[in-house]
Amino acid sequence: MIDTIHKDAQARMAKSIDALRHDLVKVRTGRASTALVEHIKVNYYGSDVPLSQVASVAVSDARSLTITPYEKQIVSAVEKAILGSDLGLTPNTAGTVIRLNLPALTEERRRELTKVVHAQGEDAKVAIRNIRRDANQQVKELLKEKQVSEDEASRSETEVQKMTDKAIKDVDEVVKAKEQELMAV
Repeated sequence: MIDTIHKDAQARMAKSIDALRHDLVKVRTGRASTALVEHIKVNYYGSDVPLSQVASVAVSDARSLTITPYEKQIVSAVEKAILGSDLGLTPNTAGTVIRLNLPALTEERRRELTKVVHAQGEDAKVAIRNIRRDANQQVKELLKEKQVSEDEASRSETEVQKMTDKAIKDVDEVVKAKEQELMAV
């Protein structure tokens, strides 16, 4: 019973760390990456679809992306979606190819982005602590129903704390790596 609680907590903590990694991919580092535009939705025949389903996205060099829509008539919809996104980039269109040039990040902008990264890391830590609280609460319920002994409950709490410490250490490493990536010129 306790093993199930531990496995569930461990899996949920791992998912929190994966979600943080996924969120940090969207933070622009000054280098071009197709992940920057993955979250953009394009209005395609009345429904919003991911950019990757209506166009091919490629990194042409370190500071630019090329987006080639599969259909000629959707070029303006893709441009509109990019302009309306949170990227703050202006697309340059030449025929059916849309080019996004990523400007170099200023020192001030890099510092702002590190604050965003730290905030996302802190959110992940809060999620992990909530998972710890849930796991400990489930064990306390079992103790209350006399399905486990106090010793088992105490050992479980120690084990959950070890998992939490490891997960928080992993979050710190992910945040530190992203911060170094941001601050590299």
